[in-house]
Amino acid sequence: MVTVEAAYALAAIAAFLVVAVEVVAGVAAYIRCTDAAREVARLAAAGDDGAGSVGAQLAPSGARIEISSGGERVTVVVSASLPLLPMASVSATSIAAREPGGGDLGGGGLEAGDLEAGDGEGGDRVEAPETGVAG
Repeated sequence: MVTVEAAYALAAIAAFLVVAVEVVAGVAAYIRCTDAAREVARLAAAGDDGAGSVGAQLAPSGARIEISSGGERVTVVVSASLPLLPMASVSATSIAAREPGGGDLGGGGLEAGDLEAGDGEGGDRVEAPETGVAG
């Protein structure tokens, strides 16, 4: 009878460790999403055309970056799924006031279509590249 209890205990410990690792990975992904959203909003508000590609470098792999501008502000939402639980995701939003003389985002193309990280074309949505390394 002791072996049955030991098997249940080991299964419970393994499940607890998986949940603990996923929580840590989720917190790390959230922090990276927050950093990416803040940086992209700051750069986009200044009119920098490379804001999306910078965000793709900072965001977790496979993250989705959405940049929208309306009036005097730029809103950026970065979302990523968790490595062990793909149905769960984390996201972060950042809003920045457009800087005077910062230009329009349409000039270099953050609103012209989709942007895959690194291709240099315009877009308001960026997919962070898959790196194979858990963020």
